[in-house]
Amino acid sequence: MTDSNYIKVFTGDFIIVKRVLNELENVNIRAVIKDETEAGRLAGFGAAVQGLQEVYVHKDELDKTLQIIESLNSELQA
Repeated sequence: MTDSNYIKVFTGDFIIVKRVLNELENVNIRAVIKDETEAGRLAGFGAAVQGLQEVYVHKDELDKTLQIIESLNSELQA
């Protein structure tokens, strides 16, 4: 996503990405998910193992998003 108003803020497995998405949606931030594994599978090149997904948000929502992700990381590491 070059030359875009969207910035990658997180990379993780499906379950953690879903948690991040839920937290962002709770504060009305709409994120975009990039899943190369799913794209490859749909094109016939996919593997049986689920890969990592990337979360992108609009640059205007970056500060609030980073606070939420930092909070989640602290919670998950506790």
